[in-house]
Amino acid sequence: MDWDDLRIFLAVARSESLSAAGKRLKIDPATVGRRIARLEEAIAARLFVKSPQGYGLTEAGLRLVPHAEAAEAALRGVGETMAGPEGLTGQIRIGAPDGCANYLLPQVLTRICDANPGLEVQLVALPRVFNLSKREADMAIGVSRPEAGRLTVQKLTDYRLHLAASRDYLAAHPPITARADLSGHRLVGYIADMIFDKELDYLAELGLAAPPLASNSVSVQLNFLRAGAGVGVVHDFALPSAPDLMRILPHEISLTRAFWLIRHADDARVARLNRFAEALVREARAEMARLEAPAMALTTQGIA
Repeated sequence: MDWDDLRIFLAVARSESLSAAGKRLKIDPATVGRRIARLEEAIAARLFVKSPQGYGLTEAGLRLVPHAEAAEAALRGVGETMAGPEGLTGQIRIGAPDGCANYLLPQVLTRICDANPGLEVQLVALPRVFNLSKREADMAIGVSRPEAGRLTVQKLTDYRLHLAASRDYLAAHPPITARADLSGHRLVGYIADMIFDKELDYLAELGLAAPPLASNSVSVQLNFLRAGAGVGVVHDFALPSAPDLMRILPHEISLTRAFWLIRHADDARVARLNRFAEALVREARAEMARLEAPAMALTTQGIA
Protein backbone atom coordinates (compact mmCIF):
# COMPACT_ATOMS: atom_id res chain seq x y z
CA MET A 1 0.00 0.00 0.00
CA ASP A 2 1.40 3.39 -1.05
CA TRP A 3 1.87 5.86 1.85
CA ASP A 4 1.10 8.76 -0.47
CA ASP A 5 -2.33 7.27 -1.14
CA LEU A 6 -2.90 6.99 2.61
CA ARG A 7 -1.88 10.63 3.00
CA ILE A 8 -4.49 11.65 0.44
CA PHE A 9 -7.06 9.39 2.11
CA LEU A 10 -6.50 11.15 5.45
CA ALA A 11 -6.83 14.59 3.85
CA VAL A 12 -10.22 13.67 2.35
CA ALA A 13 -11.37 12.02 5.59
CA ARG A 14 -10.51 15.16 7.56
CA SER A 15 -11.88 17.73 5.14
CA GLU A 16 -14.80 15.65 3.72
CA SER A 17 -14.11 17.22 0.34
CA LEU A 18 -11.93 16.43 -2.68
CA SER A 19 -11.33 20.11 -3.40
CA ALA A 20 -10.45 20.97 0.21
CA ALA A 21 -8.12 17.97 0.40
CA GLY A 22 -6.49 19.01 -2.87
CA LYS A 23 -6.02 22.54 -1.61
CA ARG A 24 -4.39 21.23 1.58
CA LEU A 25 -2.08 18.92 -0.38
CA LYS A 26 -1.52 21.34 -3.28
CA ILE A 27 -2.80 18.92 -5.92
CA ASP A 28 -5.89 19.20 -8.12
CA PRO A 29 -9.19 17.58 -6.99
CA ALA A 30 -9.30 15.26 -10.01
CA THR A 31 -5.96 13.75 -8.95
CA VAL A 32 -7.28 13.34 -5.41
CA GLY A 33 -10.28 11.46 -6.76
CA ARG A 34 -8.11 9.16 -8.91
CA ARG A 35 -5.80 8.37 -5.98
CA ILE A 36 -8.74 7.51 -3.75
CA ALA A 37 -10.14 5.25 -6.45
CA ARG A 38 -6.73 3.54 -6.75
CA LEU A 39 -6.58 2.98 -3.00
CA GLU A 40 -10.12 1.57 -2.94
CA GLU A 41 -9.19 -0.80 -5.74
CA ALA A 42 -6.01 -1.89 -3.92
CA ILE A 43 -7.86 -2.84 -0.75
CA ALA A 44 -11.06 -3.97 -2.51
CA ALA A 45 -13.27 -1.77 -0.36
CA ARG A 46 -15.17 1.46 -0.76
CA LEU A 47 -13.81 4.11 1.60
CA PHE A 48 -16.15 7.07 1.02
CA VAL A 49 -19.76 7.70 0.19
CA LYS A 50 -20.63 10.98 -1.53
CA SER A 51 -23.58 13.03 -0.28
CA PRO A 52 -24.71 16.66 -0.57
CA GLN A 53 -22.76 17.30 2.65
CA GLY A 54 -19.50 15.97 1.18
CA TYR A 55 -17.48 12.77 1.35
CA GLY A 56 -18.35 10.65 4.39
CA LEU A 57 -16.39 7.63 5.55
CA THR A 58 -17.82 4.16 5.07
CA GLU A 59 -17.28 1.46 7.71
CA ALA A 60 -14.17 0.34 5.82
CA GLY A 61 -12.95 3.94 5.76
CA LEU A 62 -13.49 4.32 9.48
CA ARG A 63 -11.47 1.14 10.10
CA LEU A 64 -8.63 2.44 7.94
CA VAL A 65 -8.32 5.84 9.67
CA PRO A 66 -6.41 4.72 12.81
CA HIS A 67 -3.97 2.66 10.71
CA ALA A 68 -3.34 5.58 8.37
CA GLU A 69 -2.87 7.94 11.30
CA ALA A 70 -0.43 5.52 12.92
CA ALA A 71 1.60 5.43 9.70
CA GLU A 72 1.49 9.23 9.55
CA ALA A 73 2.73 9.54 13.13
CA ALA A 74 5.49 6.97 12.56
CA LEU A 75 6.81 8.86 9.53
CA ARG A 76 6.62 12.14 11.41
CA GLY A 77 8.52 10.54 14.28
CA VAL A 78 11.26 9.38 11.91
CA GLY A 79 11.62 12.92 10.64
CA GLU A 80 11.88 14.26 14.18
CA THR A 81 14.53 11.68 15.10
CA MET A 82 16.65 12.50 12.04
CA ALA A 83 16.36 16.23 12.76
CA GLY A 84 17.98 15.79 16.17
CA PRO A 85 17.15 17.31 19.57
CA GLU A 86 18.10 20.89 18.74
CA GLY A 87 15.63 23.78 18.92
CA LEU A 88 12.01 23.44 17.85
CA THR A 89 11.35 24.18 14.19
CA GLY A 90 8.48 24.02 11.73
CA GLN A 91 4.82 24.91 12.13
CA ILE A 92 2.57 24.04 15.06
CA ARG A 93 -1.10 25.03 15.21
CA ILE A 94 -2.92 25.37 18.53
CA GLY A 95 -6.66 25.77 19.03
CA ALA A 96 -7.77 27.55 22.20
CA PRO A 97 -10.84 29.26 23.69
CA ASP A 98 -10.67 33.00 23.13
CA GLY A 99 -10.05 33.99 26.76
CA CYS A 100 -6.98 31.78 26.95
CA ALA A 101 -5.88 32.82 23.46
CA ASN A 102 -6.22 36.54 24.15
CA TYR A 103 -4.92 36.96 27.68
CA LEU A 104 -2.58 34.03 28.44
CA LEU A 105 -1.08 32.47 25.33
CA PRO A 106 0.40 35.54 23.54
CA GLN A 107 3.05 36.02 26.25
CA VAL A 108 3.62 32.27 26.59
CA LEU A 109 4.06 31.62 22.87
CA THR A 110 6.24 34.69 22.42
CA ARG A 111 8.73 33.33 24.97
CA ILE A 112 8.71 29.87 23.35
CA CYS A 113 9.28 31.34 19.88
CA ASP A 114 12.01 33.66 21.17
CA ALA A 115 13.84 30.55 22.43
CA ASN A 116 13.22 28.70 19.14
CA PRO A 117 13.69 31.07 16.18
CA GLY A 118 12.90 28.34 13.65
CA LEU A 119 9.45 27.71 15.13
CA GLU A 120 6.21 28.99 13.58
CA VAL A 121 3.11 28.91 15.80
CA GLN A 122 -0.45 29.48 14.61
CA LEU A 123 -2.95 30.27 17.36
CA VAL A 124 -6.59 29.72 16.42
CA ALA A 125 -8.92 31.44 18.90
CA LEU A 126 -12.48 30.17 18.69
CA PRO A 127 -15.24 29.71 21.30
CA ARG A 128 -15.72 26.02 20.55
CA VAL A 129 -14.16 22.56 20.86
CA PHE A 130 -11.56 21.64 18.20
CA ASN A 131 -11.70 18.39 16.25
CA LEU A 132 -8.20 16.92 16.45
CA SER A 133 -9.17 13.80 14.50
CA LYS A 134 -9.71 16.07 11.49
CA ARG A 135 -6.38 17.78 12.22
CA GLU A 136 -7.91 21.21 12.65
CA ALA A 137 -4.96 21.77 14.97
CA ASP A 138 -1.89 19.89 16.21
CA MET A 139 -3.10 20.33 19.77
CA ALA A 140 -5.95 22.09 21.53
CA ILE A 141 -6.67 23.66 24.87
CA GLY A 142 -10.03 22.89 26.46
CA VAL A 143 -11.88 24.01 29.58
CA SER A 144 -12.94 20.49 30.51
CA ARG A 145 -11.20 17.13 30.26
CA PRO A 146 -12.54 15.08 27.31
CA GLU A 147 -13.75 11.61 28.23
CA ALA A 148 -13.84 10.04 24.76
CA GLY A 149 -11.68 9.79 21.66
CA ARG A 150 -8.14 8.70 20.91
CA LEU A 151 -6.57 11.54 22.84
CA THR A 152 -3.86 12.28 25.37
CA VAL A 153 -4.79 14.87 27.96
CA GLN A 154 -2.78 16.71 30.61
CA LYS A 155 -3.62 19.65 32.83
CA LEU A 156 -2.12 22.85 31.50
CA THR A 157 -2.89 25.08 34.49
CA ASP A 158 -5.58 25.99 37.00
CA TYR A 159 -7.11 29.47 36.93
CA ARG A 160 -9.53 31.55 38.99
CA LEU A 161 -12.53 33.73 38.16
CA HIS A 162 -14.39 36.39 40.13
CA LEU A 163 -17.20 38.85 39.64
CA ALA A 164 -16.00 42.25 38.48
CA ALA A 165 -17.24 45.62 37.25
CA SER A 166 -15.66 48.91 36.24
CA ARG A 167 -14.93 51.58 38.82
CA ASP A 168 -17.26 53.98 36.98
CA TYR A 169 -20.10 51.47 37.05
CA LEU A 170 -19.65 50.76 40.77
CA ALA A 171 -19.50 54.48 41.56
CA ALA A 172 -22.76 55.13 39.71
CA HIS A 173 -24.81 52.22 41.13
CA PRO A 174 -25.87 50.92 44.54
CA PRO A 175 -23.07 49.26 46.54
CA ILE A 176 -22.60 45.50 46.46
CA THR A 177 -21.77 44.28 49.95
CA ALA A 178 -23.51 40.88 49.83
CA ARG A 179 -24.64 38.37 47.22
CA ALA A 180 -28.26 39.52 47.57
CA ASP A 181 -27.29 42.99 46.31
CA LEU A 182 -26.51 41.56 42.86
CA SER A 183 -30.23 41.32 42.06
CA GLY A 184 -30.28 45.08 41.58
CA HIS A 185 -27.50 45.08 38.99
CA ARG A 186 -27.32 44.31 35.28
CA LEU A 187 -25.36 41.15 34.50
CA VAL A 188 -23.00 40.42 31.60
CA GLY A 189 -22.25 36.85 30.53
CA TYR A 190 -22.50 34.12 27.90
CA ILE A 191 -25.35 33.64 25.43
CA ALA A 192 -27.07 30.64 27.02
CA ASP A 193 -27.57 28.52 23.91
CA MET A 194 -24.01 29.18 22.72
CA ILE A 195 -22.22 27.89 25.82
CA PHE A 196 -20.11 25.11 24.28
CA ASP A 197 -18.91 23.63 27.58
CA LYS A 198 -20.78 23.27 30.89
CA GLU A 199 -17.70 24.61 32.71
CA LEU A 200 -18.48 28.04 31.20
CA ASP A 201 -21.98 28.32 32.67
CA TYR A 202 -20.69 30.52 35.49
CA LEU A 203 -23.80 32.55 36.26
CA ALA A 204 -26.03 29.48 36.56
CA GLU A 205 -23.51 27.89 38.94
CA LEU A 206 -23.62 31.04 41.08
CA GLY A 207 -27.42 31.01 41.09
CA LEU A 208 -27.66 34.26 39.14
CA ALA A 209 -30.18 35.18 36.46
CA ALA A 210 -29.61 35.06 32.72
CA PRO A 211 -27.66 38.16 31.61
CA PRO A 212 -29.44 40.87 29.62
CA LEU A 213 -26.10 41.68 27.95
CA ALA A 214 -24.43 38.58 26.54
CA SER A 215 -21.82 37.38 24.07
CA ASN A 216 -20.22 34.07 23.09
CA SER A 217 -16.81 35.79 23.39
CA VAL A 218 -14.89 36.34 26.62
CA SER A 219 -13.19 39.38 25.09
CA VAL A 220 -16.51 40.99 24.21
CA GLN A 221 -17.83 40.35 27.71
CA LEU A 222 -14.71 41.97 29.17
CA ASN A 223 -15.20 45.02 26.95
CA PHE A 224 -18.86 45.25 28.01
CA LEU A 225 -17.64 45.45 31.60
CA ARG A 226 -14.96 47.99 30.76
CA ALA A 227 -17.65 50.11 29.12
CA GLY A 228 -19.59 50.16 32.38
CA ALA A 229 -22.33 47.82 31.19
CA GLY A 230 -22.72 45.91 34.45
CA VAL A 231 -21.32 43.03 36.51
CA GLY A 232 -19.85 39.82 35.11
CA VAL A 233 -17.49 36.93 35.73
CA VAL A 234 -13.89 37.67 34.74
CA HIS A 235 -10.74 35.55 34.61
CA ASP A 236 -8.23 36.81 37.16
CA PHE A 237 -5.52 36.39 34.52
CA ALA A 238 -7.35 38.91 32.29
CA LEU A 239 -7.51 41.61 34.94
CA PRO A 240 -4.01 43.02 34.21
CA SER A 241 -5.35 43.82 30.72
CA ALA A 242 -8.28 45.72 32.24
CA PRO A 243 -6.97 47.77 35.19
CA ASP A 244 -10.23 49.74 35.30
CA LEU A 245 -12.10 46.64 36.55
CA MET A 246 -12.52 45.79 40.22
CA ARG A 247 -13.34 42.40 41.68
CA ILE A 248 -16.61 42.12 43.64
CA LEU A 249 -17.13 39.98 46.77
CA PRO A 250 -13.90 38.03 46.13
CA HIS A 251 -14.02 36.26 49.51
CA GLU A 252 -17.63 35.15 49.00
CA ILE A 253 -17.82 34.40 45.27
CA SER A 254 -14.93 32.62 43.58
CA LEU A 255 -14.63 29.98 40.86
CA THR A 256 -11.71 27.72 39.96
CA ARG A 257 -11.31 26.04 36.60
CA ALA A 258 -8.53 24.35 34.62
CA PHE A 259 -7.21 24.47 31.08
CA TRP A 260 -6.41 21.05 29.59
CA LEU A 261 -3.87 20.40 26.86
CA ILE A 262 -5.40 17.90 24.42
CA ARG A 263 -3.49 16.01 21.73
CA HIS A 264 -4.15 13.21 19.31
CA ALA A 265 -2.95 9.91 20.81
CA ASP A 266 -0.70 9.11 17.83
CA ASP A 267 1.26 12.33 18.38
CA ALA A 268 2.68 11.00 21.66
CA ARG A 269 5.50 9.51 19.53
CA VAL A 270 6.38 12.83 17.89
CA ALA A 271 9.37 14.25 19.76
CA ARG A 272 8.94 17.81 18.46
CA LEU A 273 5.35 18.04 19.68
CA ASN A 274 6.34 16.50 23.01
CA ARG A 275 9.05 19.12 23.51
CA PHE A 276 6.67 21.88 22.53
CA ALA A 277 4.00 20.59 24.94
CA GLU A 278 6.55 20.51 27.78
CA ALA A 279 7.52 24.13 27.07
CA LEU A 280 3.88 25.16 26.78
CA VAL A 281 2.93 23.66 30.15
CA ARG A 282 5.97 25.13 31.89
CA GLU A 283 5.54 28.63 30.48
CA ALA A 284 1.74 28.67 30.89
CA ARG A 285 1.98 27.86 34.60
CA ALA A 286 4.64 30.51 35.15
CA GLU A 287 2.64 33.13 33.25
CA MET A 288 -0.58 32.24 35.07
CA ALA A 289 1.16 32.71 38.42
CA ARG A 290 2.48 36.09 37.27
CA LEU A 291 -0.89 37.32 35.96
CA GLU A 292 -2.90 36.17 38.99
CA ALA A 293 -0.42 37.46 41.59
CA PRO A 294 -1.80 41.04 41.80
CA ALA A 295 -5.37 39.81 42.37
CA MET A 296 -4.20 37.30 44.97
CA ALA A 297 -2.26 40.03 46.78
CA LEU A 298 -5.33 42.27 46.92
CA THR A 299 -7.42 39.42 48.34
CA THR A 300 -4.78 38.72 50.97
CA GLN A 301 -4.88 42.39 51.98
CA GLY A 302 -8.67 42.33 52.13
CA ILE A 303 -9.14 44.63 49.13
CA ALA A 304 -11.28 43.83 46.11
